Amino acid sequence: MKHIRNFCIIAHIDHGKSTLADRLLEYTATISQREAQAQLLDNMDLERERGITIKSHAIQMNYKVGDIEYNFNLIDTPGHVDFSYEVSRSIAACEGALLIVDASQGIQAQTISNLYLALEHDLEIIPILNKMDLPGAMPEEVKDQIIDLIGCKREDIIPASGKTGMGIPDIIQAIVDRVPAPVGDPEAPLQALIFDSVFNSFRGIIAYYKVINGEIKKGDKVKFINTGKQYLADEVGILKLDMSPRSVVKTGDVGYIISGIKEAREVKVGDTITTVDRPSLDSIQGFEEVKPMVFAGIYPVDTDEYEELREAMHKLQLNDASIVFEPESSAALGFGFRCGFLGMLHMEIVQERLEREFDMTVITTVPNVSYIAHTTKGDEFIVNNPSDLPDPSKLDSVEEPFIKANIITKAEFVGPVMSLCIQKRGTIVNQSYLTSDRVELVFEMPMAEIVFDFYDKLKTISKGYASFDYHQIGYRKSDLVRLDLLLNDEPVDALSSLIHKSNAYDFGKKICEKLRELIPRQQFEIKIQASIGAKVIARETLSALRKDVTAKCYGGDISRKRKLLEKQKKGKKRMRQVGNVEIPQSAFMAVLKLD
Repeated sequence: MKHIRNFCIIAHIDHGKSTLADRLLEYTATISQREAQAQLLDNMDLERERGITIKSHAIQMNYKVGDIEYNFNLIDTPGHVDFSYEVSRSIAACEGALLIVDASQGIQAQTISNLYLALEHDLEIIPILNKMDLPGAMPEEVKDQIIDLIGCKREDIIPASGKTGMGIPDIIQAIVDRVPAPVGDPEAPLQALIFDSVFNSFRGIIAYYKVINGEIKKGDKVKFINTGKQYLADEVGILKLDMSPRSVVKTGDVGYIISGIKEAREVKVGDTITTVDRPSLDSIQGFEEVKPMVFAGIYPVDTDEYEELREAMHKLQLNDASIVFEPESSAALGFGFRCGFLGMLHMEIVQERLEREFDMTVITTVPNVSYIAHTTKGDEFIVNNPSDLPDPSKLDSVEEPFIKANIITKAEFVGPVMSLCIQKRGTIVNQSYLTSDRVELVFEMPMAEIVFDFYDKLKTISKGYASFDYHQIGYRKSDLVRLDLLLNDEPVDALSSLIHKSNAYDFGKKICEKLRELIPRQQFEIKIQASIGAKVIARETLSALRKDVTAKCYGGDISRKRKLLEKQKKGKKRMRQVGNVEIPQSAFMAVLKLD
């Protein structure tokens, strides 16, 4: 056990984690020249296309330092704020973390929030200055930032470059010297923490775990403590580039188990595995529940596919434990799910994965957050969907969730960032200069305001430099109204939203204009209206598309043409009474990108 080192790599997005992981795998000869490719651990098509890590990936390396052979269990984690739940789970399975900072960009928000996650779990932090080969690198300044942040010694910071491979031997040596070996009792009853799971269509569900105490053998009867289900361990092993079977996985190691589990609901991330013969009575603590930040409805385009969508969501949840979903129904779209995501990028990725991996075409409705409504009778209940809000005459007040947002930006962008936050109903709580050029702004603002496009706007006005992190601070009363959208007097509940009274008129006008551009013209006139209760606050009209019915008349008496036009006029009248409007998916998504 004393020769095992479990560590993860944490950093802000694009600071070079995956490239550094590649160099470590090459240096320890875990992968051959033939298997090598850039960002080797990012094995999902989407990850490779977008150049981001979406899932954390575990892999074991064996390497001799001196005469002793060490087992390194490395977990590469995502850097985007939307996938921070992956990071928190990876951290729970490690004793140390490589904190990577880009030498040309310095410390950014995700660096800090991931660092705090690691410190809460008492991990040993090894600071690494990456991208030293870039001409724009500022090693001394960034070293000062790192020392301010974690209070380490200057010589503890390892300069490295994922591209050229500089500093890799020093990193390996630092992991051996500084990261503690896992602590656990090999003689105790088995306790293993599940930190991830994947679905394999041939072998069922494969759970990844870290053994805290005891050991797990092939053929053992195991039990999952939270669900209480029992299985036979058909195969156990460790994670190399592919899964590599072993007869036993010992204390402190990270491994996988295949036990023929078919049901996605039976594996919960954060559950504890123990044996049936010598069960451990208590489960392992230290796993927080996921906090979804953006809520949206996902509906199948064809209502018959509801069950397939449910299966697809369960399989996706195995692979991405941060999705939360529950069934809901809508008058316009039939049955579907209300899903919680960690952010807009996360929502986009989930939608794309459903389409690619499970061949499901889905409609995503406008994102919203949960509110608490108080009625005049004194009842209170949670409103997940704007259409559930009671009638204004029965409504006493509405509370909405507030967040505390930390924004770190360059000093020159303070003005635009502040005006953006104030425009989003934020109030500034604190402003402090971290260095002469970097400012941390702390705001309290309604969560509903950041759900749409806040993050994208923040990136735009700060030329990509501002970084953003937030947590919830509870509910507060707000003056909110429900804005409904009507197409030919029919409400479209997928497009209704709860919005602050002061923004309602503006928002209604913009959304009507946008829908007018996006809805294809029909052979009848379509009126697009935004209303609050019975009061219409904005209207646009989409004029009818006229079919040329007189094209076949050439010459002859004018009355022949008039007869056809009269007939068309009657038909148009009837059409308007029963005409249905088709709304393209782009219209649902356009609401998010109004500006």
